[in-house]
Amino acid sequence: KIIATTGWTTDELLLALEEDESIENSNYDLVSLLIGVNNQYRGYGIKQFEEEFELLLKKAIGLAGNKVSKVFVLSIPDYGVTPFAIDNNKNSKVIAKELYNYNSIAKNISDEYGVIFFDITPISLKAIWQKDYIAKDKLHPSAKMYAEWVEYIEAGVFQLLNNK
Repeated sequence: KIIATTGWTTDELLLALEEDESIENSNYDLVSLLIGVNNQYRGYGIKQFEEEFELLLKKAIGLAGNKVSKVFVLSIPDYGVTPFAIDNNKNSKVIAKELYNYNSIAKNISDEYGVIFFDITPISLKAIWQKDYIAKDKLHPSAKMYAEWVEYIEAGVFQLLNNK
């Protein structure tokens, strides 16, 4: 079940989780969390991200039956290298720095809770020279980039699925 949609921030995902009655008393085999790029894009404060990310991670753990071994977090890809960012005069160095801060927070909180954190951000940087890593909208990852992310996390996710 996919809860979030493209473009959401941490507060929007928290609200959706509160309103979605279909997930009450759920016990999912695996829960993933990748959130924050839209917080950064919209200029939300880093403290808000930190607080809301921790709440979201706690909710993710709860949805996995309170088993941290059934939850994983993905880093935020760097959209600063995309044609969208370039076409819209976005500062790629500022984006990279801010996303580094967001990802550091997400990794630290994940580590604190014992949740595995997969750093897919370096893969997103390949879009600089591999133009087929970007979707036709010139912003989002293409199926090819998603496939590389899946290949990167596959063994770790397989281990999570086989944890008792």
